[in-house]
Amino acid sequence: MALTAKELIEIERLLAADGPDIEPLVELRRRFPQLAWVCCDTSDLSDQPFRQFSRFDLHLLDRSDHCVHITADPTRATGIVLAKREVEQ
Repeated sequence: MALTAKELIEIERLLAADGPDIEPLVELRRRFPQLAWVCCDTSDLSDQPFRQFSRFDLHLLDRSDHCVHITADPTRATGIVLAKREVEQ
């Protein structure tokens, strides 16, 4: 099932409100169990992120074909990749 506009807005709100003592992946997996979730480091991806937040880059994952790939099209997204950014303190 593809990502809906409402789901994307809620995901973006959660990531925008993210603080250093919060681990958003746990909450996102709980709220959106139908989506595939992957967490990695930003250095693991060369694709442009769909959105950027203070601690994470948000990439959309398309698993609809036999090959999984990053997409810029939310209507094709069936998962999310959160790429953790290095935050200077």
